Amino acid sequence: MVVTANPAKKPRHHNVKRPMSLGLQVESVTRTKTGHLKEHFTLGEKLGHGQFGKTFLCVERQTGKKYACKSIAKRRLLSMEDLDDVRREIEIMHHLSGRPNIVSIKGAYEDSVAVNVVMELCTGGELYDRIVKRGRYPEKKAAEFTKTIFGVIETCHSLGVMHRDLKPENFLFVNEDENSPIKAIDFGLSVFFKPGETFSDVVGSPYYVAPEVLCKCYGAEADVWSAGVIVYILLCGVPPFWGESEQELFEEIMCGDIDFTSDPWPNISESAKDVLKKMLVRDPKRRITAHQVLCRLKSSLGACRLRVWLLKPTDSGVLSQLSAIYA
Repeated sequence: MVVTANPAKKPRHHNVKRPMSLGLQVESVTRTKTGHLKEHFTLGEKLGHGQFGKTFLCVERQTGKKYACKSIAKRRLLSMEDLDDVRREIEIMHHLSGRPNIVSIKGAYEDSVAVNVVMELCTGGELYDRIVKRGRYPEKKAAEFTKTIFGVIETCHSLGVMHRDLKPENFLFVNEDENSPIKAIDFGLSVFFKPGETFSDVVGSPYYVAPEVLCKCYGAEADVWSAGVIVYILLCGVPPFWGESEQELFEEIMCGDIDFTSDPWPNISESAKDVLKKMLVRDPKRRITAHQVLCRLKSSLGACRLRVWLLKPTDSGVLSQLSAIYA
């Protein structure tokens, strides 16, 4: 069964309807003099929309280079928490800018009605949409995505950032090529953290939220759980936990069994299933870290290459095939 619904695209507080408002009427969100967006960029077509605003294509006037512009409507910022979220998102994007597989920020521009965050343009669509189109990915390709996703997590955690909303919708392909790289986006729920620090606010997307988040006591390990759910979906096309209601879903996340027996799991390697089980350990203290996942992937790949190297010269036909697979 392919994931066809899009449960992740819900507002942060998905049970609360936001009333229309003129917002907080603050003098400045960014607290810096930024200039107006239209002095530097020309706005183009709408690319998408979210809780606070819309994303547009924009073109830099001086260079003609294309970017994405996330326009956050000030009238939708109803509390100091909303304000702090926008400020923190911009700060975190600057903090992470230039890191591998993380979308880069160009700049933030504020006017009387909106804060406009200009960032790198990715034109290949969401990882979610490609999973829906394909149903699932072969193990080798899933391993490539896993390496990228956990590389992003390791980078974020090493720099003191917890993403808190990892899901296939928040990884974009740079272009439409089948082998296009992917980049992490949407740091609107992200926070800075210190080692050992815990958080209690329940944020994220229902299908990907870690059990300790639902218990309102969690740390950076929650990102690993969310990424584990992504990897599970990459390999089999369905989420590990399902419910007719949000309450049923959360009960499954807290204590439900994970299916590793139905098709296609009998055809997936034991090493892949083993590392996935370690990602989805409910006790965050026993859960594998992003760095350990990357080491496991590197070790597994190295072992495959060693087996290729040990083949006899008479096995040249097999050797060439394996070399192509594990290159």
